[in-house]
Amino acid sequence: MTTVLIVAPVFALIAAGYAAVLFRFVSETAHKGISEFAFSIAIPALLFRTIVVSEFSGVSPWRMWGAYYGALALTWIAALILSALLRQRREDREDGVVFAIGSVYGNIVMLGIPLTLSALGNEAAGPMALILSVNTPLLWLCGTLQMELVDRKQTASAASLIVPVLLDLSRNPIMLAIGFGLVWRLTGLGLHPVVDRTVELLAQAGSPAALIALGINLFRFEVKGEMLSVVVMSALKLLAMPAAAFVLAKLLDLPPLAAGVVVLFAAMPTGANAYIFAVQYQRLVNPVSGAVALGTLLAAVTLPVVVWVVAR
Repeated sequence: MTTVLIVAPVFALIAAGYAAVLFRFVSETAHKGISEFAFSIAIPALLFRTIVVSEFSGVSPWRMWGAYYGALALTWIAALILSALLRQRREDREDGVVFAIGSVYGNIVMLGIPLTLSALGNEAAGPMALILSVNTPLLWLCGTLQMELVDRKQTASAASLIVPVLLDLSRNPIMLAIGFGLVWRLTGLGLHPVVDRTVELLAQAGSPAALIALGINLFRFEVKGEMLSVVVMSALKLLAMPAAAFVLAKLLDLPPLAAGVVVLFAAMPTGANAYIFAVQYQRLVNPVSGAVALGTLLAAVTLPVVVWVVAR
C-alpha cells in the first residue's frame, strides 16, 4: 500500500497533464509555459532549497558514479550490440549510437526527481545532485563523440565538441541550482526565514509542475515505426539498466539511501533529451519518440516494483 501511495499520485499528475492537452483545457502556448516554469524555476528552486536545508550523510561520489554510470555503460554496450543485430548494414552504425542514447538517457529530472523525493525523502538530495551534475554533459559528449567516430569526421576538434556543451551547462537552470545550492550550503549561513519561505513556496510547485509538464509533453510523442526497436529500447531502459545498477550498488557497498537513488534513477523511462539527440542527427526519430511514450506508459507498471525493492 505504501508503494501505491508513492507511485500512484505521480502518474495521476502525468495523466492529468496529458488529459489537459487531449481535452484542450490548456492552449499550445500554455504547454511551453508550464514546461519552462517547471524546468527553469520550480525544479531549480526545489533542488536549491533541498540541498541547502536538508541533512544528509556523506556518500562517496566515486562509488555512486561507479554504480550508476557503470550500469549505464553496460546498457549502452548491450544496446550497440542489439542495434547491430537488428541493423545489419554498415551505414546504419550511426543509428546504433542513437539507439544506445534512447536506451540509457532516462527522464531523471521531470519524473526521477519527484518520484525519488517522494520515495526516499529530502535526504536523497545529495546523492541526486551527484548524478544530476554530470549526467547531461557526460551523455551528450559520449553520444556526440561516438557519432563523430562512427561518421569518420575529421573536421570536428575536441574543443568544438566540448565548448558548446559547457556553454549550455553554464545557462542550465538545473546545473545552476545545484551549484549555487552546494556553494551556499558550504557557507553555513542557511536561509533567512523570509527567503526560505519564498523558495519553499516555489519548491512546493516543483514536483507537481514537472509531472504535469511531463504529461503535456508526452502528447507529442507517438509509438509508431520499427516497433521492435521501440520495445528493445524500452526493455533495456526499464529492466536491464536498473537491474545492472542494483547489482553494482550491492558490489560497491553503497549505503541504502545512495543505492536507492541510483536504482530509481536508472529505472526511469527514456526522456525527451534522447528524442532531441535523435532529431539533431535525424536518426531513429520515430523509434526514440515511441520509446519515450511507451517507456513512460510501461513505467507505471515497472516503477512500483522498483520502489518496493528499494524500500526493502
